[in-house]
Amino acid sequence: MRILLSNDDGYQAEGLRELARSVATLGSLTVVAPDRNRSGASNSLTLETPLRVHSAEPNWYYVNGTPTDCVHLAISGLLDQPQDLVLSGINDGANLGDDVLYSGTVAAAVEARHLGLPTIAFSLCVQGGRHFAAAGRVAREIVEKLLIKPLPSALILNVNIPDRPYEDIVGWAATRLGARHRAAPTVKAHDPRGRPVYWVGASGEGADAGTGTDFDAIDKGYVSITPLQIDMTRYQALSALTDWIGGSAPL
Repeated sequence: MRILLSNDDGYQAEGLRELARSVATLGSLTVVAPDRNRSGASNSLTLETPLRVHSAEPNWYYVNGTPTDCVHLAISGLLDQPQDLVLSGINDGANLGDDVLYSGTVAAAVEARHLGLPTIAFSLCVQGGRHFAAAGRVAREIVEKLLIKPLPSALILNVNIPDRPYEDIVGWAATRLGARHRAAPTVKAHDPRGRPVYWVGASGEGADAGTGTDFDAIDKGYVSITPLQIDMTRYQALSALTDWIGGSAPL
């Protein structure tokens, strides 16, 4: 079993180290991760500048690009042998609800799925405890289960883990994505020369956070496992859109 690891927090991140440690005996590991924190990079690819790859240690590489760049490069040319599974994370923070649209952690997993590989994105919903060892233990258990009982190949698993000791995790829950309230306003500041700079505001709290959502599972102490898909078409709207444009029925 050849397992590719990546993330969006950078190749030196605590969560990536813990993920590698936790699954080390499950296969042959290779890490290809960004050279620095690229949180919020989403699915962006670097197209205008060349990518450079450096080795931090054996089978541990860092790239001057995004998480998507790292996975794409690793699978499409960097590594001599094909990979069997891609794991992304463990992210330093939650990827709940609409976070998945911005998350580089999830984007790395999405790119792996685009390239035909089973994939899981792991995130620790950090709340001060920083229980990465517990998150690593959960990650290993989920990977072991996937190896024993594979899921449909089109699925991307988005796993969020509550920030608590392993013994205090209630269980696993299959969830749907919730949604956040609008983010906090942009924060205006000034650099040392008095020029204005802006910081993106903090993410909003859960808005759609009821029973069955990833937000609710985390609040109750469960590991949230959400199946994602790449097709974003809103099929229920096709007929109404056809009427709106005055066209024929969908093919």
